[in-house]
Amino acid sequence: MEIVTSAHEYIEHHLTFLTAGEGFWSINLDSMFMVWVLGLTFIGVFRYVATKGTSGVPGRLQCFIEITFEFVNNLVKEIFKTEDKLIGPLSLTIFVWVFLMNSIDLLPVDYVPMIARTLGFEHFRDLPSADINVPMSMAIGVFILIIGYTLKNKGLVGFIKELTTQPFTHPLLYPVNFILELVTLISKPISLGLRLFGNMYAGEMIFILIALMPWWMQWALSVPWALFHILIVFLQAFIFMVLTIVYLGMAVEEQH
Repeated sequence: MEIVTSAHEYIEHHLTFLTAGEGFWSINLDSMFMVWVLGLTFIGVFRYVATKGTSGVPGRLQCFIEITFEFVNNLVKEIFKTEDKLIGPLSLTIFVWVFLMNSIDLLPVDYVPMIARTLGFEHFRDLPSADINVPMSMAIGVFILIIGYTLKNKGLVGFIKELTTQPFTHPLLYPVNFILELVTLISKPISLGLRLFGNMYAGEMIFILIALMPWWMQWALSVPWALFHILIVFLQAFIFMVLTIVYLGMAVEEQH
């Protein structure tokens, strides 16, 4: 078993994925494992509350789930003005799933990797939202939905008109419009994924750097940063959900 002897080796160890395969076709098994575990946890808890919930005085878990549901539901009604059966469950899934993934960063930085090492895995990164593949795959999924909703509600001709007839109205400037609108369209999933990845990766790095400090500095710095990071954990899940609703809302609304 590898012994970490320097700050460089410690940081490199914590930033190395448990990977299968090589190159483009490699898979980060630790990220996939955490994504599936947290996704199944989300489904299991919400399923349990839905089947065991009471119409009387709710328990703490049921009350928390109901508050979360109402929070997301009210937000969807305010932003997405069209009736749709998918947007509500999609928004709830994105918010809770991303929040759970981000919350892993609040665990002690050595806790999960230490458990993984006792099981024989030399490397294990437990924060899936700090793996660029996870936020970008979710963003690409949202991008596919944007294209699908646009084609469904506006048709292929309407989609092409949306890309070519604005902001400039003169026909000679339609190619310029197309380039500008195409860049805007493609920037949506890129900014959506990179925003989540960048914030969570930075937060993970700060926790790792704090762990390299003397014990008394770790206590002095880790607690305030963890308290502040709780806001980041919630805020990044909230932003990802809101932008998804906004982008899909723009896909079904007529441009004026």
